[in-house]
Amino acid sequence: MRIQFLGAAGTVTGSCFLLDTSQSRILIDCGMFQGSKEVRERNYSSFYVPPRSIQYVLLTHAHIDHSGLIPKLVKHGFKGKIYATPATIELCEVLLPDSGYIQEMEVERKNRKNRRAGRPMIEPVYNVDEAYKSLPFFQPAGYNQIIRISPDVRVRFVDAGHILGSAMIEVWVQEGSSEIKLVFSGDIGNHNRPIVNDPSTIAEADYVIMESTYGNRLHQQHCDKEIELLHEIIWDTYKKGGNLIIPAFAVERTQDLLYHLILLMEEQRMPPMQVYIDSPLATAATNVFQRHRDCYDQEARELVQRGGCPVIHPSLKFTLSAEESKSLNQISGAIIISASGMCEAGRIRHHLKYNLWRPESTVLFIGYQAEGTLGRLILDGQKSVRIFGDEITVKADIRNIECYSSHADQAGLLSWIKKFSSPPREVFLVHGEPDASESLADLIRVETGQKVTIPAWQQIVELDPLATEPDAAVKQAYRSLSGKIGNLLSAGVNPLHREEILNRLAELEAFIEERTVKTSGV
Repeated sequence: MRIQFLGAAGTVTGSCFLLDTSQSRILIDCGMFQGSKEVRERNYSSFYVPPRSIQYVLLTHAHIDHSGLIPKLVKHGFKGKIYATPATIELCEVLLPDSGYIQEMEVERKNRKNRRAGRPMIEPVYNVDEAYKSLPFFQPAGYNQIIRISPDVRVRFVDAGHILGSAMIEVWVQEGSSEIKLVFSGDIGNHNRPIVNDPSTIAEADYVIMESTYGNRLHQQHCDKEIELLHEIIWDTYKKGGNLIIPAFAVERTQDLLYHLILLMEEQRMPPMQVYIDSPLATAATNVFQRHRDCYDQEARELVQRGGCPVIHPSLKFTLSAEESKSLNQISGAIIISASGMCEAGRIRHHLKYNLWRPESTVLFIGYQAEGTLGRLILDGQKSVRIFGDEITVKADIRNIECYSSHADQAGLLSWIKKFSSPPREVFLVHGEPDASESLADLIRVETGQKVTIPAWQQIVELDPLATEPDAAVKQAYRSLSGKIGNLLSAGVNPLHREEILNRLAELEAFIEERTVKTSGV
């Protein structure tokens, strides 16, 4: 059995992992690459293996960097089954055609330039119609149900607490007389987020493929205070007389924001600023949220029981047509929420073009901005940016609320991996920029003693079924020493503790080497 890292390796986006067993070929996620031009070019490359040879796709959640190349997979011959939670399937019914539309529009714009320059025409990765053709391949997989998808593979989806319907996926593979368990974390959610549950914990696995998006960072603000930060920014913008522009992912981030705006409205703490949700995609996604109350956390369910709704309020205005959207370019003193969250496409680019140069306006980021995106350039303090070929000076206030992130930060990621009662044989860190993955890897090694690998893009790793069950004495020694190391670290690392930690690790290494020599007969 082997796994190949076809995406989200050395970068945040393009999540895609190929699992080959003796009887099955499975993709876990099939995401689109986003970010720099060099990274986006990968979307146009051929698949590493023929799509027709892939029997199953296991989809962790609906975000485009996890699902966005599924229509391309189907376009090029995939005939198998795509397993996902019911909420994920409904969100993909919204997101994938929208992705096809964005690609059609972007290619049309680029081809106008190519035509004038005498360059060859290009085609979109897939179009709207091809996106719709991929939808019949989806099969629902409910949370916490073990499903045998093939003679040698069983899977279970558990709540990842990232977005509505998001999942971590447990995969059991039978190899001869041995069974190997893999866990694909997907995107691990932040705790205490609106609407969705906290991320699940998993007791054991042989191998863990784990995200590391915020592996080198802590969310700076107190994450139970984001509504107060939002309240402050709204009033600051109102006093200046400008617009508050919020780039937000259409799924989850927009709904989290609406939940807090509704609470502020009900508490009569909002200034007289009209709130516009200028994204047909976000509007459609919000309707999916209304239908899937089974995914709500306790707080959201209690709001529903009181007759409310966490994402809909009479004071909110959802703009659908292009004409309604364009009219927002002429107003002041409004809150405009629009996609895409990283400012790479969609209506948000128009709102930035008309507001970035205005000192009375504010641009508020509430989500992760990948390297190379327009959002990242603005957030990093770029003095001017190019939008639709025009140079735009950045004079608006640029604000950021990290706690709206639906990703766990470094502390949350470390807490999640430490909750495995039986340490994995190996942890593979993916879905992170190099600095983030390396920082988290070092931390996991020191605090747990686990083996951590940061795979390269397209790297193949053989997973040995013969070593699935380590010697019991080795496991006991490992747990004992890991516990001692953990106690030392919790007391604070000083030079004395550091020396003792190194001694403990040397002791563990010597013990394992001794057992290995004995069992191998050397």
